[in-house]
Amino acid sequence: MLTLQELLGRVEQELRIRNYSPKTIRAYVACLRNYFEHKKNNLEGLDVADIRSFLLTKQSMGYSPQTVNLFLNAIKFFYQEIVQTNQPMNIRFAKRSMKLPVVLNRDEIKSVIASIGNSKHRLIISLAYGAGLRVSEAVNLRVADVQLDELTIHLKNAKGGKDRITVLPEKLKDDLRNCIAGKNSSDFVFASERGGRLSERSAQKVFERALVKAGIAKPATFHSLRHSFATHLLENGTDVRYVQELLGHQNIRTTQIYTQVTNPMLKNIKSPL
Repeated sequence: MLTLQELLGRVEQELRIRNYSPKTIRAYVACLRNYFEHKKNNLEGLDVADIRSFLLTKQSMGYSPQTVNLFLNAIKFFYQEIVQTNQPMNIRFAKRSMKLPVVLNRDEIKSVIASIGNSKHRLIISLAYGAGLRVSEAVNLRVADVQLDELTIHLKNAKGGKDRITVLPEKLKDDLRNCIAGKNSSDFVFASERGGRLSERSAQKVFERALVKAGIAKPATFHSLRHSFATHLLENGTDVRYVQELLGHQNIRTTQIYTQVTNPMLKNIKSPL
């Protein structure tokens, strides 16, 4: 009978072999640790009723459907891939909430960027918006990924382990050239002052401070830059399928949520009040 730590070690090892991202590995291990602490004993024995009870407890505590599904995915991975049980797990995924993304308008984007005094920080925020980057993609960007002459960025091993090409704003060409001058192709574009890459949290703090300085009260996050990129492309008339490709969405329905944010017919309707 393996101990909790030994089981978690096996899970982590299997996830690494399958090339799951470090973020997903950490999340799965944390979810399983939480479930095992709830289960207490016979950890390798599949108890569907106990799993349902655990997930319902998480829901009652106010956990989002996405987080509940993360727990379920981790638990399913353990019993199906590690324990390799033949016992069925007839548990449906929690219905995901369909909240509209928080989008900054073009003037707000300009205000956020203009409020940043540090040139490197201003560049990372500008590039995240102008290329539709996730915070992880921005901080992990390497010099070799930036094609200045072609005005493209080659994002490698992005979310889901996929590569994709996105646009590089021509306005940022000179700033990027200056930023990467003298660096090796394998160096990070946005290095921290202590060496290595800038941390995700540091990049998020740059955005949060800029948002406050610009006087914007919307509950925006760094990811809102990516939401704004997609919305503004659709407003410009870019086909939703091209936006899907630039964002790296597997399912076009994920991209189509931005059409609700940018629907001109809705915005032109006048209230009867």
